[in-house]
Amino acid sequence: MIAVPSGFSAVDYLVLEQDSSQRHEYRYGSVYAMAGGSGNHSAICINLLSAIHGHLRQTDCRFYGSDVKVSYADRFFYYPDAFVTCDPRDRTDRYVKRYPKLIAEVLSPSTELFDRTTKFEDYQAIETLEEYVLIDQEKVAVECRRRVAGGRWESQIYQAGDRVELISIGLTIAIEDLYAGLDEMP
Repeated sequence: MIAVPSGFSAVDYLVLEQDSSQRHEYRYGSVYAMAGGSGNHSAICINLLSAIHGHLRQTDCRFYGSDVKVSYADRFFYYPDAFVTCDPRDRTDRYVKRYPKLIAEVLSPSTELFDRTTKFEDYQAIETLEEYVLIDQEKVAVECRRRVAGGRWESQIYQAGDRVELISIGLTIAIEDLYAGLDEMP
């Protein structure tokens, strides 16, 4: 991510983003240009969103890819790779959702540390968030962080041969299905 000069208000950011041909994320007054992803990153996102689509098709839940922002109290605006919201309050704004129950990020070498730490810390402020999923594109590994009693978070790691449980939406996916159709893994 490349930082744009800081000092933006959330309103300034939303105006900038509306007129921009490039996507940016916002965090506490700073704006960051987003870099493009790899073919493997895209394939994993498509595989995940396809599984979610088939599972949630007959429900009131909505799922989104990386073209829709998630925000909390205008403190941050992120473009997760995939997320699900079942909250009717999220039907009033076409561009920003504030009540997700599941957020997934496909890890890139340049964003992995941010996704695992700072972004996760920010996402924890969203009271409706039940599950944060980190999918590695460099090796077959998925980490599901789940909110448990008392607001604590627990983590479960899935590897080759496992079935990934997305408990927040009641979906189980063979890990091989998430990694289907990828170019050679490093």
